[in-house]
This record gives sequence, structure tokens and C-alpha cells, in this order.
Amino acid sequence: MRVVFLGTGEFAAPALQALVDNGHAVVSAISQPDRPAGRGRKVRATHVHALADKLGIRHIQTANINNLHLADALGGAEIGVVAAFGQKIGAVVMDALPYGCINIHGSLLPEYRGAAPFQWAIIDGRTVTGVTVFQLNERWDAGPIWSRRKLDIGETETATELHDRLAALGADLLIDVLTDIQCGDVQPVEQDESRATRAAKLTRAHGQIDWTAPAFNVARRINGLWSWPAAACRFSGPSEKDERVLLARAQVADDSASPADGVPAGAVLPDGTVQAGRGRVRLLEVKPAGGKLMEFEAFARGRRLDASTRLLPIDES
Repeated sequence: MRVVFLGTGEFAAPALQALVDNGHAVVSAISQPDRPAGRGRKVRATHVHALADKLGIRHIQTANINNLHLADALGGAEIGVVAAFGQKIGAVVMDALPYGCINIHGSLLPEYRGAAPFQWAIIDGRTVTGVTVFQLNERWDAGPIWSRRKLDIGETETATELHDRLAALGADLLIDVLTDIQCGDVQPVEQDESRATRAAKLTRAHGQIDWTAPAFNVARRINGLWSWPAAACRFSGPSEKDERVLLARAQVADDSASPADGVPAGAVLPDGTVQAGRGRVRLLEVKPAGGKLMEFEAFARGRRLDASTRLLPIDES
């Protein structure tokens, strides 16, 4: 098919590559403008921009796709493929394409509509998630579904790892859906609105960890927030100065033990686990301020731990 690709983020890149690898004619790739990134705040090409250049695909950047000269931008495309685009696509764009637009979403719709679907699936303790390809309409993530595909969530899997697996799965599913659309034998199915849930955009404020919560909830929150915005805390030990630490990966060490008398939630115990409101959390990977991602055991070996060692809240607002 003749496709116009609308995507910006890393989640979209495998889908663009799959379209080319499977013989679809990508007439143009449209993404948001390149923006400053990293410590140096240098302007960096979006993931779709960089891949489009590599593949020799015409690339268009816009802050509002609805303001483009559509005949030029769409280039005679039959269908729009949308993934991690980050803009509201109006009816004028969808109506300009014979088959409208289809969107790849990182959840099993109608669950987790919104900006952070797989992150919240981890945080909420789900064991299964997946991807959905649906027909775009003017309501957020609410269009009829072409197809869904499930994926198990690992016990200590982070959002970054799940993102990559879902992006690859979504690219495969996209090719199958385009085949169905070309054949005309399958029609999309309306979503069950009674099962719809939201996946709100994450902010740094979500990185606050409530150590009085059960160990399972704490561990899943840590994993679901990595690598952005990341769970942040103050490591307070025998030294005079507290240290800012990002928590990258965790698992439940014990899901039943109540704190011993005098042991507060957030205390680092002699075995290296952290006391939660119910049970204990084993930190697996952390990233100290200005440092690299490392195993928590290695982090702890470089610091003196005693009965005063705590993981304390940090203001990330």
C-alpha cells in the first residue's frame, strides 16, 4: 500500500522499518520538530526523522499536522499509519486518505487509553499487556479495533524493556493488519466502552515512592517508572550528606513480613532489602546522581550501611 507514516518517538521506528521491509511504499514520514535533548541541550533528530533519512524517505516536520498542505504532505497515500506521533490528528487529515489512519497503541485497548499505557500496566501489577492496531477517529484511542496481540510482563521487567518488546510486536501486527485491509475480508470491531481505562501522562511527581505501601506495589512502581521519570529517593546513611539515587529495577523479597518494632518503612535492612509497609523490597539496579546504572549490591558495598540507613522521599515536583 501507499502509506504516509506519522510518528515521532522511538516506539514508532520499528513500524516504519517494517513497512519498508515488507514492500509498502512510504511516500513520506511526518514527525514533530527536532528538539534539544541531553545535558548539552543540542538539537537532536527525532527517532523517526533519523530513520527516515537512513531509509531515504521524504521527511516532514510540523508542530501541527492539521495545518499542512495535505495534497503535498500525503503524496497520494492510501492510508496513514500512526505510532507515537504526539499530536491530535483532525478529521481533515483522516478524510483525505481513502482508508483513513490506523494507530499502533501499546496496550490491549480499551484498557489503558492515554500517554503511558505499558508503564501503568507494570505499575498496576498486570502480568499481561499487548498492542492494539485500531482505526483512528477524533476521540483519543477510542476507534474500532482491527487486531490485538498479547504479551506477558516479566516479574522484574522495566518499562524501557517492555517498550522495546511492544514496539517490535506492534510492527509485526501492523503488517498483518495492512494485509487484512488490502484483502477487505476483515472489519474493525468497536471498543467496549464499559472496559475503558485511562493511562495518564507520567510526570516527575510520580517518581515519589511510598515505602509504607506493600512491597509488591513498591517494586512494580519502581520498574514501571524506569527509565523515565524514574523513582527517585534520598539515600541517607551514616555519612553526613544524603545522596540522590534513581531506582531502576526491584523485586519482592518478602510480601508478608510486617516491620519489626522500631523499623520504619524505607529502612535498609542488614541483608540489603528495604522495609515496606508490608514485606520487603530487593533493589536490583540503581543509578546514583552523576553515576552510571549499577547493581544495588555494588552501590551498597561502596557505602557504609548501619541501622540508620534510610531511603527517604525527594521532592521531584
